[in-house]
Amino acid sequence: MTRSNAVVQGHRHSIRLGARVLIGVLVLVGILMLIGVGVVRRDAASLLQSGSLLELLGVSGGAIVVVLALVGVYSVMVDFVFWEGWMQSFPDASGLFVGNEEKQSSHRHFLVYLDGIHQSEENHPPRVQEFLNCLESEIDSDSLLVKGIEAYTITNVGLRAASYSRWFWQWLFALQEHHPSGFVQFTCAFCIQANNVIKVGISSDRRYGPVMNYELALKIARRLEKLGFHPSHASRVVLVGYSGGAEMAIGTAEMLQKLCCSPVQVISICGVFSGNAALESIQDVAMVVGSKDPVAAFGCLAYPGRLSLLPLTNWNRWKRTHSLQRYLIDRMSHNGSSGPFSVDFRQQVVAAICRELERSLASSSPG
Repeated sequence: MTRSNAVVQGHRHSIRLGARVLIGVLVLVGILMLIGVGVVRRDAASLLQSGSLLELLGVSGGAIVVVLALVGVYSVMVDFVFWEGWMQSFPDASGLFVGNEEKQSSHRHFLVYLDGIHQSEENHPPRVQEFLNCLESEIDSDSLLVKGIEAYTITNVGLRAASYSRWFWQWLFALQEHHPSGFVQFTCAFCIQANNVIKVGISSDRRYGPVMNYELALKIARRLEKLGFHPSHASRVVLVGYSGGAEMAIGTAEMLQKLCCSPVQVISICGVFSGNAALESIQDVAMVVGSKDPVAAFGCLAYPGRLSLLPLTNWNRWKRTHSLQRYLIDRMSHNGSSGPFSVDFRQQVVAAICRELERSLASSSPG
């Protein structure tokens, strides 16, 4: 416990320095927004003319870039101010599972599902919920599926209910759902998705990632504590991450293993992850991939540390001493009607997860 805290404490100095840079960027972005508003107001009449379509697209694109920069600054700064205790005291991990010796759960395996970047609240979309119901019915009786973990916020609630920014996200969701302009709805949805994408990027960063990954690991550990988890009875914790949730799972795995004092296993579904995280103590990582998934394939290019051309990266060093399991599902794509949650492929994904759970359990058994 003390070791995991010390690892994250070592990054506080670099975060303080980075915060000054981020504040400067925030001021610069604010100035650019004021200039942009002035330009739009001055040339509003000409922008509505048919010959000014390219200019209109340029202004709209500039507005999206500015908003994206603000969301990025917000995503980093909110972790910093939370860690510094400006909003509330940082949760103490020293007392985890202390009161669970007598009221411990009957389950020995805990599967924690981490959703992709589309997640905006604790409740999962209908198609994802149907997939989780199917998975829950197929796993053993001594396994518990933990749902509703919000992987892209600090607190245990979604963006709509986050105490430190509730007003902003509720306003953004209201515009997305009720504004008559399609462009405004698209921009609001883009900002919500951008927040989660940036969180995935932060998780893979060697400077800020350990702080956010520790926060997520602590959130998961505290949820397990409420469910009666205790290291003396539990056999393992399995992180099942879809798309960007795979990065959150891999980035969190080693810290969660230290907090829970139990083995942690990672299963990615169409995962987009960097492999930058420390994985030395993680024994089992499996990938469920689709043969027609362009997003996961692009993830390998976006994170070159997973390429075999760079043998000294964390991911490639881990692969040399461990066995990576891959479950390829033919014709499966990343999302939609041909994605892992669709009716056509849902059962195959669940079967692959169950096979991996049985394989890893058999390999870890004595003898």
